[in-house]
This record gives sequence, structure tokens and C-alpha cells, in this order.
Amino acid sequence: MDKISNETIEYIGILSKLDIADNEKERLALDLEEMLRFFDKMNELNTDEVEPLNYPVYNTNVFREDEILNGDIREDILKNAPNVTDGMFSVPKTFN
Repeated sequence: MDKISNETIEYIGILSKLDIADNEKERLALDLEEMLRFFDKMNELNTDEVEPLNYPVYNTNVFREDEILNGDIREDILKNAPNVTDGMFSVPKTFN
């Protein structure tokens, strides 16, 4: 594998809209080279018998029925309001 050049690092910075300082470029190049080595190692694996995975966990039904747990607590909520009109919060007018 080739060494990642400063020009490549600068180009990545432009694409990602990041301002990469000169003292960070060498460390970033080393990190990217390590990632690419890892990808190369993954490419060596035999995945012929492995089915593609769309989701890590398959749930048949992740939804639940809606059920009311707390009932009508409007009065308890409105007790803390400074102004109430017709069972609703009353706030100052913000637009003319």
C-alpha cells in the first residue's frame, strides 16, 4: 500500500470542509493508512457463504398498541400555568 500524501490529506480536508493544520496532517495520514490496511485485511475474508445483512437484529413487530397510562391530567398541568383561558394555556400575543 502506498503512503498517503499531503496532497491527498489536503484534498480530503477540502471535501470534508475541514481545516487540517499542518501538524495534524502526518497523524491523519497514519490513521487513514491504518484504516486502509484494516479494509485490506477484511477483503481477505471468504464471505461466499455469508448472506448479506440488512439489519443487525430482525424484529417481526417493533410497534406496540397505544394505551393511555396517565389519563386526563389537564387540570394538574394547568395548575402551574400563570394564565388559563377555556382550559388552555394563555400566552401574550407575539404577532400583530
